[in-house]
Amino acid sequence: MDNDISPVRLEAWSEGDGELLRALNAPELTEHLGGPETEEQLVRRHRKYVGMSAQDPGAGRMFRIVLLPEEAVVGSIGFWVRTGDGEPTYETGWAVLPGFQGRGVATAATRAVAGEARRAGLHRFLHAYPSTDNTASNAVCRKAGFEPLGERDFEYPPGHPMRCNDWRLDLAEPAGKPL
Repeated sequence: MDNDISPVRLEAWSEGDGELLRALNAPELTEHLGGPETEEQLVRRHRKYVGMSAQDPGAGRMFRIVLLPEEAVVGSIGFWVRTGDGEPTYETGWAVLPGFQGRGVATAATRAVAGEARRAGLHRFLHAYPSTDNTASNAVCRKAGFEPLGERDFEYPPGHPMRCNDWRLDLAEPAGKPL
Protein backbone atom coordinates (compact mmCIF):
# COMPACT_ATOMS: atom_id res chain seq x y z
CA MET A 1 0.00 0.00 0.00
CA ASP A 2 1.23 3.53 -0.78
CA ASN A 3 2.67 5.53 2.11
CA ASP A 4 0.02 8.22 1.58
CA ILE A 5 -2.83 5.72 1.94
CA SER A 6 -4.49 5.65 5.36
CA PRO A 7 -5.62 2.24 6.64
CA VAL A 8 -9.38 1.83 6.73
CA ARG A 9 -11.97 -0.75 7.64
CA LEU A 10 -15.35 -1.00 5.94
CA GLU A 11 -18.38 -1.68 8.12
CA ALA A 12 -21.86 -2.46 6.82
CA TRP A 13 -24.21 0.52 6.77
CA SER A 14 -26.63 0.38 9.70
CA GLU A 15 -29.56 2.19 11.30
CA GLY A 16 -27.16 4.37 13.28
CA ASP A 17 -25.53 5.89 10.18
CA GLY A 18 -28.22 8.47 9.42
CA GLU A 19 -26.18 11.30 10.97
CA LEU A 20 -23.17 10.33 8.86
CA LEU A 21 -25.35 10.60 5.76
CA ARG A 22 -26.49 14.07 6.87
CA ALA A 23 -22.86 15.15 7.42
CA LEU A 24 -21.95 13.89 3.94
CA ASN A 25 -24.82 15.95 2.46
CA ALA A 26 -22.82 19.20 2.80
CA PRO A 27 -22.68 21.52 -0.23
CA GLU A 28 -18.89 21.12 -0.63
CA LEU A 29 -19.30 17.32 -0.75
CA THR A 30 -22.22 17.29 -3.19
CA GLU A 31 -21.19 20.02 -5.65
CA HIS A 32 -20.37 17.42 -8.34
CA LEU A 33 -23.60 15.49 -7.63
CA GLY A 34 -26.28 18.12 -8.10
CA GLY A 35 -26.06 19.63 -4.60
CA PRO A 36 -27.43 18.63 -1.19
CA GLU A 37 -30.51 16.45 -0.91
CA THR A 38 -33.64 17.32 1.05
CA GLU A 39 -34.35 15.65 4.39
CA GLU A 40 -36.97 13.47 2.69
CA GLN A 41 -34.42 12.33 0.08
CA LEU A 42 -31.87 11.59 2.83
CA VAL A 43 -34.38 9.45 4.74
CA ARG A 44 -35.12 7.45 1.57
CA ARG A 45 -31.39 7.06 0.82
CA HIS A 46 -30.68 5.91 4.38
CA ARG A 47 -33.49 3.32 4.18
CA LYS A 48 -32.06 2.10 0.87
CA TYR A 49 -28.53 1.80 2.33
CA VAL A 50 -29.79 -0.08 5.40
CA GLY A 51 -31.76 -2.39 3.11
CA MET A 52 -28.65 -3.12 1.07
CA SER A 53 -27.04 -4.55 4.22
CA ALA A 54 -29.86 -7.10 4.48
CA GLN A 55 -29.81 -8.34 0.88
CA ASP A 56 -27.64 -10.79 -1.04
CA PRO A 57 -24.09 -9.34 -1.12
CA GLY A 58 -23.95 -9.97 -4.88
CA ALA A 59 -26.51 -7.19 -5.35
CA GLY A 60 -24.24 -4.66 -3.64
CA ARG A 61 -23.51 -3.14 -0.27
CA MET A 62 -23.06 0.24 1.39
CA PHE A 63 -20.44 0.80 4.07
CA ARG A 64 -19.24 3.41 6.49
CA ILE A 65 -15.50 4.04 6.25
CA VAL A 66 -13.63 3.71 9.55
CA LEU A 67 -10.17 5.27 9.73
CA LEU A 68 -7.59 3.25 11.65
CA PRO A 69 -6.14 3.34 14.23
CA GLU A 70 -8.35 6.26 15.29
CA GLU A 71 -11.56 4.21 14.82
CA ALA A 72 -13.15 7.40 13.44
CA VAL A 73 -16.08 7.09 11.04
CA VAL A 74 -14.97 9.32 8.16
CA GLY A 75 -17.18 8.61 5.15
CA SER A 76 -19.19 6.19 3.06
CA ILE A 77 -18.58 3.92 0.10
CA GLY A 78 -20.47 1.18 -1.63
CA PHE A 79 -21.03 -0.86 -4.73
CA TRP A 80 -24.26 -1.75 -6.49
CA VAL A 81 -25.49 -3.34 -9.69
CA ARG A 82 -26.27 -1.14 -12.68
CA THR A 83 -26.72 -1.77 -16.37
CA GLY A 84 -24.23 0.11 -18.52
CA ASP A 85 -23.97 -0.28 -22.27
CA GLY A 86 -26.49 -3.13 -22.08
CA GLU A 87 -24.41 -5.19 -19.66
CA PRO A 88 -24.94 -5.60 -15.91
CA THR A 89 -21.92 -4.42 -13.95
CA TYR A 90 -21.02 -3.00 -10.55
CA GLU A 91 -20.73 0.72 -9.88
CA THR A 92 -19.05 2.37 -6.91
CA GLY A 93 -19.20 5.77 -5.28
CA TRP A 94 -17.78 7.33 -2.12
CA ALA A 95 -17.66 10.42 0.06
CA VAL A 96 -15.13 11.39 2.73
CA LEU A 97 -15.71 14.08 5.36
CA PRO A 98 -13.65 17.24 4.72
CA GLY A 99 -11.37 16.89 7.76
CA PHE A 100 -10.14 13.52 6.46
CA GLN A 101 -9.64 14.28 2.78
CA GLY A 102 -6.18 14.31 1.21
CA ARG A 103 -4.94 11.42 3.35
CA GLY A 104 -5.64 8.55 0.97
CA VAL A 105 -8.80 7.48 2.78
CA ALA A 106 -10.94 7.38 -0.38
CA THR A 107 -8.29 5.42 -2.29
CA ALA A 108 -7.90 2.86 0.50
CA ALA A 109 -11.68 2.53 0.82
CA THR A 110 -12.05 2.14 -2.96
CA ARG A 111 -9.49 -0.66 -2.97
CA ALA A 112 -11.32 -2.28 -0.06
CA VAL A 113 -14.74 -2.02 -1.72
CA ALA A 114 -13.25 -3.53 -4.90
CA GLY A 115 -12.29 -6.51 -2.74
CA GLU A 116 -15.88 -6.73 -1.47
CA ALA A 117 -17.24 -6.61 -5.03
CA ARG A 118 -14.67 -9.21 -6.11
CA ARG A 119 -15.80 -11.55 -3.29
CA ALA A 120 -19.47 -10.97 -4.17
CA GLY A 121 -18.54 -12.43 -7.53
CA LEU A 122 -21.58 -11.51 -9.58
CA HIS A 123 -19.97 -9.20 -12.15
CA ARG A 124 -16.52 -8.91 -13.71
CA PHE A 125 -16.18 -5.12 -13.70
CA LEU A 126 -16.48 -2.31 -11.18
CA HIS A 127 -17.07 1.15 -12.66
CA ALA A 128 -16.85 4.65 -11.22
CA TYR A 129 -18.26 7.73 -12.94
CA PRO A 130 -16.80 10.88 -11.38
CA SER A 131 -17.58 14.19 -13.01
CA THR A 132 -14.86 15.24 -15.45
CA ASP A 133 -14.18 18.30 -13.28
CA ASN A 134 -13.90 16.33 -10.02
CA THR A 135 -10.11 16.15 -9.90
CA ALA A 136 -9.95 14.41 -6.52
CA SER A 137 -12.33 11.54 -7.41
CA ASN A 138 -10.65 11.00 -10.77
CA ALA A 139 -7.30 10.75 -8.93
CA VAL A 140 -8.81 8.17 -6.56
CA CYS A 141 -9.81 6.04 -9.54
CA ARG A 142 -6.32 6.24 -11.03
CA LYS A 143 -4.59 5.46 -7.71
CA ALA A 144 -6.96 2.56 -7.00
CA GLY A 145 -6.00 0.89 -10.28
CA PHE A 146 -9.02 1.67 -12.45
CA GLU A 147 -8.48 2.14 -16.18
CA PRO A 148 -9.98 5.17 -17.96
CA LEU A 149 -12.47 4.32 -20.71
CA GLY A 150 -13.22 7.90 -21.74
CA GLU A 151 -15.83 10.55 -21.16
CA ARG A 152 -19.58 9.96 -21.32
CA ASP A 153 -22.83 11.67 -20.52
CA PHE A 154 -24.38 10.55 -17.26
CA GLU A 155 -27.43 11.53 -15.26
CA TYR A 156 -27.03 11.84 -11.52
CA PRO A 157 -29.12 12.46 -9.65
CA PRO A 158 -32.02 11.70 -12.01
CA GLY A 159 -32.77 14.83 -14.02
CA HIS A 160 -29.25 16.26 -13.54
CA PRO A 161 -27.14 15.64 -16.66
CA MET A 162 -23.38 15.69 -16.22
CA ARG A 163 -20.22 14.82 -18.11
CA CYS A 164 -18.28 12.00 -16.45
CA ASN A 165 -15.20 9.92 -16.86
CA ASP A 166 -15.92 6.20 -17.06
CA TRP A 167 -13.31 4.31 -15.01
CA ARG A 168 -13.29 0.50 -14.92
CA LEU A 169 -11.59 -2.04 -12.67
CA ASP A 170 -11.37 -5.67 -13.79
CA LEU A 171 -12.41 -7.72 -10.77
CA ALA A 172 -11.14 -10.91 -12.43
CA GLU A 173 -7.58 -9.67 -11.97
CA PRO A 174 -5.94 -10.82 -8.74
CA ALA A 175 -6.32 -8.58 -5.72
CA GLY A 176 -3.17 -6.77 -4.73
CA LYS A 177 -1.73 -6.64 -8.23
CA PRO A 178 0.91 -3.91 -8.51
CA LEU A 179 -0.52 -0.54 -9.49
